[in-house]
Amino acid sequence: MTERLDAQLTNPRAERVRRVGGLSRRSARRRHGQFLVEGPQGVREAVVHAARQVRDVYLTPAAADRHPEIVAAARAARLHLHTATADVLDAMSEDAQGVLAVLDAAGATTSATLEDLAAVEGAAPRLVAVLAGVADPGNAGTVIRAADAAGADAVVLTAGSVEALNPKVVRSTAGSLFHLPVVTGAPLDATLAELRARGAAAGAAPTVLAADAAGEWDLDELQDRAHSAAIGAATTWDDALAATELLAPDLAAPTVWVFGNEAHGLAPAERDACDAVVRVPIHGLAESLNLATAATLCLYASARAQRRGDGRG
Repeated sequence: MTERLDAQLTNPRAERVRRVGGLSRRSARRRHGQFLVEGPQGVREAVVHAARQVRDVYLTPAAADRHPEIVAAARAARLHLHTATADVLDAMSEDAQGVLAVLDAAGATTSATLEDLAAVEGAAPRLVAVLAGVADPGNAGTVIRAADAAGADAVVLTAGSVEALNPKVVRSTAGSLFHLPVVTGAPLDATLAELRARGAAAGAAPTVLAADAAGEWDLDELQDRAHSAAIGAATTWDDALAATELLAPDLAAPTVWVFGNEAHGLAPAERDACDAVVRVPIHGLAESLNLATAATLCLYASARAQRRGDGRG
């Protein structure tokens, strides 16, 4: 297999190697308009779902033999393939696991804008995750991966959040970065206004839910209510809500989830910009949940309720 690839790179101090390795720095990514995808899973998804953005693919001979599907997909897309010694791959990235790709930032899913989330065939996005000031790249990447798995339409990283093309963010998405639009840099108020307007124009303005440990609504109870509504069963909780004139958020409706900073959560003004604040209950002795874990639970709760509401689950 490896004889079908371009000539092997053997010098870890070569200019090409230094330039690729430099893309681990934000300044270099901005200067060159490129970013790294490290590891077989991310590169596999990139060559299949974002081939137009892929500039080069690098593999050690051993990795090329272990991952023939990557080589085949890259060849089918007529991409530039290079073999390189393990020393060269290590100089490019310590996290490559023998497989690395360089992509153009322009045209990538992370160059999506709020305007790109326009209604398609009259249907506005039904499930969107918004990360407001999320700083940890592992958390941000994991939420993108969870949103993809839950069938969300998009992820928004607001201004002040970690850069979406940070190598650890890209790596933590495990390829999901190439499956759905990721909007970056928009202020939270503009993000919510745009999503509400687009939903309203399509006849279904979304409910905006903030995830916060001090939320007035319990995620478990909202899931129970959504399930009861899906099967047409009345609950005693319905009567209690009617008596207090509270309107429970409907997880089966189009929903925008807002998740705050890992250390500080959402500011009061950010919570006030949402329609309701929801807490994930803690049944054991844990002090709290990791942001990405809580986000995963919230996104899956909405995804399950929406599928039930559509008669699919």
